[in-house]
Amino acid sequence: MNKFTKKMMGILTVGTAAFMMAGCSVAKSSNSSGTHQDKDTVKIGVNMELSGTAAGYGNAQKQGIQLAAAEINKAGGIDVNGHKKKIKLIIRDNKTAIATSASVAAQLVNKDKVAAIVGPATTNAGTAEIPNITKAAVPSVSPSATDPDYTKQKNGKVQPYVFRACFQNNFQGESAAKFVTKKLKAKRVAVYADNSSDYGTGLAKAFKNTYKGKVVDSQTYSEGDKDFNAVLTSFKSKKIDAIYVPGYYTEVGLIVKQARQMGIKVPIVGSDGMADPKLAQIAGAKNATKVYYTTPFSTRVAAKNPTAVKFMNAFKARYHAPAPTFSALAYDAVYMVKTAIEQQKSDDSTKVAAGLAKIKDFDGVTGKITVNKTHDPEMPIAIEEMTNGKVSNSFSVE
Repeated sequence: MNKFTKKMMGILTVGTAAFMMAGCSVAKSSNSSGTHQDKDTVKIGVNMELSGTAAGYGNAQKQGIQLAAAEINKAGGIDVNGHKKKIKLIIRDNKTAIATSASVAAQLVNKDKVAAIVGPATTNAGTAEIPNITKAAVPSVSPSATDPDYTKQKNGKVQPYVFRACFQNNFQGESAAKFVTKKLKAKRVAVYADNSSDYGTGLAKAFKNTYKGKVVDSQTYSEGDKDFNAVLTSFKSKKIDAIYVPGYYTEVGLIVKQARQMGIKVPIVGSDGMADPKLAQIAGAKNATKVYYTTPFSTRVAAKNPTAVKFMNAFKARYHAPAPTFSALAYDAVYMVKTAIEQQKSDDSTKVAAGLAKIKDFDGVTGKITVNKTHDPEMPIAIEEMTNGKVSNSFSVE
C-alpha cells in the first residue's frame, strides 16, 4: 500500500527528502557480507506502520507475522542446515513516516543484525528503507507495497534486496477491468481515483488501458476528502453501468455511502485498499451492496486451500476475529523467509536474499507463489462481492 498524509510529507525537511531520493535512485551492489545469526535464533525484523495513517494495515500485518512466528517456533523453529533455530521477532514502528522508516531499517540491520525484514506495509515507507538494507545486504519482504516500480532501481534493474508478497497495481487494475467487462457486462464506466499517491492513479491508468467499454468520465479525489456529492451527481447524470474507485476504505466508504444515498445503484468496484471491515462500517452495511474489490486473499476461495484453512482457523483461535487480507499477506511473507533459509541451508542475510529470489510454487495462504526475476510474486487474484456489508461472493479473474 502507499498512503501518506500531505501533512506528513510537508514536515519532512528538504535535506531529508533529497537524501531519500538520492539514496533510492540506484541501489549499488553491497560490499557487505551481510548479517549472521547466533546458533539458536534467527532474528527477523519488522519495519511496520503501527501508528499514523496506515496503522490499520500495519497492525493487521503484525498479527499475521506474530501468528506465523509462533507456529514456526511451536513446531521447533526454522531448519538451518539440520539445526532447528527459533525465530526472534524484533518489531519496530515506523509511524507511517518516511524518515522514521529509514531510521528503523538502519536499527534493524546495523544494531539488531536481523537476517531479514518483513515490511513495511506501504510503498513510500518501503522505498525509504532501501538504501540501508542494500548497504547492509539484508533482504526485506513487503506484504503490501503494490507500486509497479517498488522492486526496481531507476535504471530498470531489480533491487537486489527488495521483495514483496503481493501483486502489483497494474495487475489489479487490469483484473478489475476484465471483471467489469466480462462479469458485470458494463459498457459505460466512470472512474473516480485517489490522487494522493501513485496507488490510486496507477490503478486507474491500468484499468483504463485495459477496459473494453467507454470511460464516460474520469475524476480524482484526495486523501481526507469527505464530500463527494458533486462528482457523484455528475456521474449519475451520465447513465453509467458501474463506477471504478481505486483507493482506501476511509474515502471509498464515504463514496459508497453518498452514492447510495443519492440513488446510484450501479456496481462500485475498487481495489485491495477496500479489503477491510471498516469499509462497511463507514458506508453503512445496507449501502455496502453490489460493492466489489480485487484482493489477493478471499476467505471463500481460501476455503478450498488446506494451507489457508489452517491459517484462518489459527487466526480465529488466537485473535477471536476473522483473518483479514493484510494479515494473510504478512503471514505468507514470514513463511517465505523461512522457506528461503531452509532451501539455502543458511540464515546469513545474503543467502536469505538468494533464497527468496528462487522461491517457486510456494504453498501460501494466498495461493501458489513463484517469485519472478523482478522479485514480484506470480500469484492468483480474486474479486470479492459485498452484500449488506458482508462478503457474499467471490470470483477468480483470468
